[in-house]
Amino acid sequence: MTNRTSAVAGVAALLVAAVALPLALVALIRVGDSPSNTASASGMSGMSGSSSMSDHMAAAPSAGVPDAAANRGGQLLRHTTDGDTWVFHLTAKPVKWQILSGIRVTAWTYNGTVPGPEIRVPYGQKVRVVVKNELPEPTTVHWHGIQVPNAMDGVPGVTQQPIGVGKTFTYAFRAIPAGGGQGGTFMYHSHFDEDRQGGLGLSAPLIIDPPTRTSYAVDKTLMLAEWNVNTQSGDTRPPMDMEGMLPNYFTINGKSYPATDSINVKAGERVLVRLVGAGQFTHPMHLHGTAFTVIAKDGHPLASPYKADVVNVAPGERYDIVFTEPRGKWILHCHIGHHLTNDGESPGGLLMVVNAGVGGIASSGTP
Repeated sequence: MTNRTSAVAGVAALLVAAVALPLALVALIRVGDSPSNTASASGMSGMSGSSSMSDHMAAAPSAGVPDAAANRGGQLLRHTTDGDTWVFHLTAKPVKWQILSGIRVTAWTYNGTVPGPEIRVPYGQKVRVVVKNELPEPTTVHWHGIQVPNAMDGVPGVTQQPIGVGKTFTYAFRAIPAGGGQGGTFMYHSHFDEDRQGGLGLSAPLIIDPPTRTSYAVDKTLMLAEWNVNTQSGDTRPPMDMEGMLPNYFTINGKSYPATDSINVKAGERVLVRLVGAGQFTHPMHLHGTAFTVIAKDGHPLASPYKADVVNVAPGERYDIVFTEPRGKWILHCHIGHHLTNDGESPGGLLMVVNAGVGGIASSGTP
């Protein structure tokens, strides 16, 4: 290359740099002024409450958090009456929740349990729910699948301001399914930083009983969820579908097998199980011993119920399944192998026993 050619090339490079630098500065200014960055910098959160991804993924504060007083979640919440209105009280607060012998998670709960207490009301009932926030950050409650007035929908920055730390908010609505119907399986959960607060335990069942009810030997709601917990430090993070945040424990009603409850019935008795996707992952739930009939989806009875032995329960979904088991000890479990482990150890996780009139474990089979 000649000296003249080198000089021309050097001048061209300087000209390109002179043009590129202002353009880069303009791009940076525009990025800084974008709506998402402006909202983050100002602390306006909308449905996402954390100002940074590191905050979003941080372990739940555990210092000073007490052990849970209760051992079982999803229990029926008692109400008082005010005229023709049923009044419920919820407190969102952190506790150390035992999911398995020797394993406690720092959970964010309603009334100190995982899942939160079951609200069960007849169709059309006037309901008032007083929510107190004792979490270290704001929260809201969304009434998933319920026909609430818009102002009661629990979406921060859209229908209400978040419930501040130490503050109280009252929700009022009638127990009517959204989109029609007279009863079914629903849920309530946080809608503030949902993947963080929901992932730390803030969800619970809500059942609307129809005017005419079918009788079952067992009517049981199962909330399916996941946890990311460091077994050495006890740090609990909300499980997410990304490396480093994947769950290592899986729970049915806040317990991992073998701490999960059993369903105990006589052979041939009818069982209703309400499956609720309360976490962030999908779970194909499989029943041994028989097929079940799917009779309702998301709180709405199916015009054409269908037989199956696996149903894929995605986050937020609800399936009502009915079955009768022959005599024996059968299991209901997720069909993803990793979801049947406790920190990699099997059996564990999303598995429970359906005991149809027998006890003990067989030592050998017969043809």
